[in-house]
Amino acid sequence: MPGMLLHQGATVLCLHAGQAQPTVPNPRVKVGGQPVVTQSAPYTVAGCPFTTPAGPLPCVTAQWVTGALRVRAGGVPVLLQDSQAVCAPNGTGVNVLVTQLRVKGS
Repeated sequence: MPGMLLHQGATVLCLHAGQAQPTVPNPRVKVGGQPVVTQSAPYTVAGCPFTTPAGPLPCVTAQWVTGALRVRAGGVPVLLQDSQAVCAPNGTGVNVLVTQLRVKGS
C-alpha cells in the first residue's frame, strides 16, 4: 500500500509509548531536509515502561519487517508510514504517529 516515507524526524513509538529513533538513516536521500530511513536500519527505543509480573521487560530495539516494495535508497527498501516492526525483547510492534507529508511511496 502507498504511504508517506519515514524520515529521521518522524515520531515513532513502541506500543507502550517508548520513543523510537533510527540508528542509521540514509544520509544521501532526504525528504523535507531530513534523511529517509531504510528497512535495514534498526531503531533504538527509550523510555518504554512495559513490565510483566516477573519484572520490567521494556522495548529496547525495533527491527522493521516490512518496507516499500517499489522505492529504495541505496538499494534498500525505504520505510513507509504503514511499515511494520517488531520490538525486542518482548515482540510487540510500533506506531508511526507523525511523518513528513510530501513524499509518498509504495
